[in-house]
Amino acid sequence: MDNHLWFVLATSAILLSAILILYRTTTRPSNSLPSGSLGWPLLGETLEFISCAYSDRPESFMDKRRHLYGKVFKSHLFGSPTIVSTDAEVSKFVLQTDGKVFVPSYPKSLTELMGKSSILLINGSLQRRVHGLIGAFFKSPQLKAQITGDMHKYVQESMGNWREDHPIYIQDQAKNISFQVLVRALVSLGPGDDMDFLKKQFQEFIAGLISLPINVPGSRLHRSLQAKKKMVVVINKIIQAKRKSGISEVAEDVVDVLLKDESEKLTDELISDNMIDLMIPGEDSVPVLMTLAVKYLSDCPPALQQLTEENLKLKKLKDRLGEPLSWRDYLSLPFTQNVITETLRMGNIIVGVMRKAMKDVQVKGYLIPTGWCVFTYFRSLHLDENFYDWPHQFNPWRWQDKEMSNISFSPFGGGQRLCPGLELARLETSIFLHHFVTQFRWVAEADSIVNFPTVRMKKRMPVYVKRRRQL
Repeated sequence: MDNHLWFVLATSAILLSAILILYRTTTRPSNSLPSGSLGWPLLGETLEFISCAYSDRPESFMDKRRHLYGKVFKSHLFGSPTIVSTDAEVSKFVLQTDGKVFVPSYPKSLTELMGKSSILLINGSLQRRVHGLIGAFFKSPQLKAQITGDMHKYVQESMGNWREDHPIYIQDQAKNISFQVLVRALVSLGPGDDMDFLKKQFQEFIAGLISLPINVPGSRLHRSLQAKKKMVVVINKIIQAKRKSGISEVAEDVVDVLLKDESEKLTDELISDNMIDLMIPGEDSVPVLMTLAVKYLSDCPPALQQLTEENLKLKKLKDRLGEPLSWRDYLSLPFTQNVITETLRMGNIIVGVMRKAMKDVQVKGYLIPTGWCVFTYFRSLHLDENFYDWPHQFNPWRWQDKEMSNISFSPFGGGQRLCPGLELARLETSIFLHHFVTQFRWVAEADSIVNFPTVRMKKRMPVYVKRRRQL
């Protein structure tokens, strides 16, 4: 009798447990926090992420966790619990969702240097207004024509001084050219003492974007903040001079565009801060794009040959017609554009963006809790073999039959914060490559790519050039 009772009780307990398990399984919310590890207290997994970023395979941090947890996982990076997305659909959702749901979230050193008025950090209608004004001006035929003329001038000046018996450091040359071109587009400043001063201070400023958030005299962050203050003085003088002389009806630069707007929110402080922030592509991303294109072409002779033939053909045609090349000519070269696109995919100049969730968000079966960061990691998308055959191989021909506007390709971000200068970056790179390949042959020294804190060439891409015969 006792044995029978124990059997009944045991059987009942097993059945009850099975029912509870089944109930919990069927009633559990479909959206739950992604799997993953938060790592060490306070430090999280930041040190391992940085260590991998300095290696030859910076994506190894993500690959390891993708294998363990899937394409979306939790971590703890740069002082914040973080949902990392290497999933194309999740990343697209985050980038295109309204700013009331996700707001920018970056390391403290960067936010301090950028300031509250930066287009990278402001939100809502103000961000949309500033982004729209700048984006429309950057797309204007007037500015593209100016950029084309300035690029031609500075490229010819730079390349005219190159010597065949000395190494040419491509990254340095590209920085000097693109910074001057961009500063003129922003504030109409030409060569001279103010330009030299801005460039020197800007190099000091940008060095602290990713640094320890310690603002004491002598620290990297403090020196960068002091450099920004000196730059603001120069920009404010330009703004006040424009206000005093009257704003031109036809905007000549970005300052004109913002000053012409009647919104009281577009203060002089906001304008000067954003002029400095918008100089970053001229010192960082655009020169790196040019440099990486030269590196990949140096390592891929068939691509270099086809690009050279395409550009020489255009040059001969224009010389025969007696016409200068227009911005439309440069952007009309299909293989050159494929080379730039493949360089953006391989180089991953912008590795990803960070956002903070302002409320609980559910996407594709995952929960992103309020206050957590989301890191949309572009590099994993661009090197995903599910989207790209032989993803680590430089292959510009892959873009002949592939649309650039797809969810697996986000070199300039996306949504309402899509980089407004993406067309100008392509234009400047096209012009640089055209003049380089039509004027020179070269041999490149071995160099390696450094991926942290920003993408750059370790030796600044040294090449030995030999001038081509005149056509």
